[in-house]
Amino acid sequence: MLITRTFSLTNFLIGSSALGFQVFVLYPWHKKLEDEFGELKKEHARLLEETREKHKDELRGIREHLQALKEEKGKGTGGRFW
Repeated sequence: MLITRTFSLTNFLIGSSALGFQVFVLYPWHKKLEDEFGELKKEHARLLEETREKHKDELRGIREHLQALKEEKGKGTGGRFW
């Protein structure tokens, strides 16, 4: 009977300690990580949009340059170099 009671008390102490650790240590840490992850996702989305805009501007510049080259080629002598 004494051994059974000791095991029960030991299990209760271990379970209570684990629950206290989860509630007072792991949960606040998890909330902090979740908030920081949300900020990181917002920053990533902003950088992705910024990069997309830069690529659009670069492609627009390339397209304009190619159009200018086509116009110069059309004004030349038959469009050939030789």
